[in-house]
Amino acid sequence: MDFRDSPEQATFRQTVRDFIAAELPEEFRRNPDAATRRPGQGPYGDASGAMKEWTKTLASRGWVAPAWPKEYGGAGMSVMEQFVFNEEMAVGRVPRPGGIGLGFAGPTIIVAGTEEQKQKYIPGILSGDDIWCQGFSEPGSGSDLASLQTRAVLDGDDYVVNGQKIWTSGAQVAHKMILLARTDPEAPKHKGISYFLVDMRTPGITVRPLINMAGLAGFGEVFFEDVRVPRAELLGEENRGWYIATTTLDFERSSIGSAVGVQQQVEDLIRYATKHPEISRLASQRALRYELADRRVEAEVARMLSYRVVSLQDRGMIPNYEASITKLFSSELGQRISNTAIRIFGLAGQLVGGERAVRRGNYARGYMLALASTIAGGTSEVQRNIIATRGLGLPRD
Repeated sequence: MDFRDSPEQATFRQTVRDFIAAELPEEFRRNPDAATRRPGQGPYGDASGAMKEWTKTLASRGWVAPAWPKEYGGAGMSVMEQFVFNEEMAVGRVPRPGGIGLGFAGPTIIVAGTEEQKQKYIPGILSGDDIWCQGFSEPGSGSDLASLQTRAVLDGDDYVVNGQKIWTSGAQVAHKMILLARTDPEAPKHKGISYFLVDMRTPGITVRPLINMAGLAGFGEVFFEDVRVPRAELLGEENRGWYIATTTLDFERSSIGSAVGVQQQVEDLIRYATKHPEISRLASQRALRYELADRRVEAEVARMLSYRVVSLQDRGMIPNYEASITKLFSSELGQRISNTAIRIFGLAGQLVGGERAVRRGNYARGYMLALASTIAGGTSEVQRNIIATRGLGLPRD
């Protein structure tokens, strides 16, 4: 692993820095939390004028989807260019459009879709006009996703879909969905699934928001009752949806953005705690200072793990258990940072509202939201199994 930029990478890094310095709207400079906020009840779209204009500015360079091919509105960046770009945007706390559309649906459509599907869906994803959600998990099919039971039965030129999805992030604001449904109930569970592109305004779709412990409706459950999906919205071949879904799940970055993010969380915590000794217990409790130092070291470890992943990608290798190590460590670190923040500020740090709430209740809400980080995107138990079997060569149970 070479920590130094090549001359070309150094030039590109400076280009990104100059762009941020010249183009980032003042509104976002005044509010650095904008980079980590969840517009539109999640990173699934933002109706604010400032964000729409910023998206257009990024799109003019192909920087909304830097990894996508240029012919589909991306920048065609190499692996290392993407890494440098993502790192600088994270360090600069620059808000970026994102979500299921850019991160999952768009890349999958580019790989597996027909030219008609690409022309139909890609422009709306890039502009941010179409918000997407992911219809994969079901009440009885989470970690064992291939056991899903939502059915799609071909009837003329349509598939008729019946079933239920859950933990569907952004479902209540989404316009489109990537959907997995079973089209052959007699086939082995991995071989009877198909992949669909669904308009959320289709009759028969009902969305019920789910409220998390922080009081936010970031996800929901979706019910399908005789929903007719045109055959033209089948992505790829019938009964081959599982293999397209694995492509969707492969679109994971090096996680440098989240690694930089946890560093910034720790730095912000240090800065705020030292600036407000009247509510912080850092000065009076040496153990908390040691604990905060541990968090800072761990944040650097998370960054090094991201460097390892991108180094593998740059050599043309596909990170497998290495990505699971990064995800596991970073998500559990996020929980430890939240725990440390609560201990530093004591009872005041547990307040969500009111004038005595620390940072307007950000640390209390962050503590509650962090609990889901070791479930979303594959539980810690799943990640440990991957590391054990694929990384350490241990036998399966």
